[in-house]
Amino acid sequence: MGQGLWRIARNQQLQQQGYSGQGYLTRDHSRRIPANNVSNTSHRKQAQGGIDIYHLLKTRKSKEQEGFINLEMLPPELSFTILSYLNATDLCLASCVWQDLANDELLWQGLCKSTWGHCSIYNKNPPLGFSFRKLYMQLDEGSLTFNANPDEGVNYFMSKGILDDSPKEIAKFIFCTRTLNWKKLRIYLDERRDVLDDLVTLHNFRNQFLPNALREFFRHIHAPEERGEYLETLITKFSHRFCACNPDLMRELGLSPDAVYVLCYSLILLSIDLTSPHVKNKMSKREFIRNTRRAAQNISEDFVGHLYDNIYLIGHVAA
Repeated sequence: MGQGLWRIARNQQLQQQGYSGQGYLTRDHSRRIPANNVSNTSHRKQAQGGIDIYHLLKTRKSKEQEGFINLEMLPPELSFTILSYLNATDLCLASCVWQDLANDELLWQGLCKSTWGHCSIYNKNPPLGFSFRKLYMQLDEGSLTFNANPDEGVNYFMSKGILDDSPKEIAKFIFCTRTLNWKKLRIYLDERRDVLDDLVTLHNFRNQFLPNALREFFRHIHAPEERGEYLETLITKFSHRFCACNPDLMRELGLSPDAVYVLCYSLILLSIDLTSPHVKNKMSKREFIRNTRRAAQNISEDFVGHLYDNIYLIGHVAA
């Protein structure tokens, strides 16, 4: 630590004495000593085994003259790798300097597919004059339109040829996109049950513990704020999909879609009970097991106990 501070102070002292890349002045400025007459050994002796100050200043001066690294001087694969870390805004700014590199279709294709994982246009022959950069702008515009009005947003995607007018294609688009407003999406799915059906089938709950699968389901398809017909519809569709993904487990545990429905509803109620600050007397594990087995008698006590432990330790299934 002390040696490092000494070196910094020594560097500043030499700069104040008039040291430069061409030479340096003595204290009395009476004569100039050329730098090329001073060997590297003498410099190191002056710094007492420290940094070669002449080399340091020369390197800094050369870097100031260069300004920044020119990506066009690098191998193309390295330049594209560097630019691939930029978002759309920064990539547009980079195109002002490296127009050919930053406008490369592969970079904009990667941005499109990383944000909107599925679009019908990805699987089609691109039309004349197609550009992934233009597609990115259209996808961004359509997402903003969807977040204001879901129906207008979907119509915009279809008018631009981005999405086909098919419930399955719309469901895939929603499933692979994270830029859509979840409140608007919930309203849209409540109105378009055909899209909701296809969206549920895209989930794979194989070998997942029931509460964890329910959390994943509600991360994609957000539960309504109040209990009602739409929530019951979501739980029903989830129960059938969970059983379809785990047929062996269902036979082993003796569970049916109706039994899974009861368990899911019990988990949601338990989540509210344990996480709500307004509930003073929390439901105990024994009470949860007794109430759940009363509704679904074929379920084992150990299995229901594991469900309670998961909610108690991890938290709400529909948060």
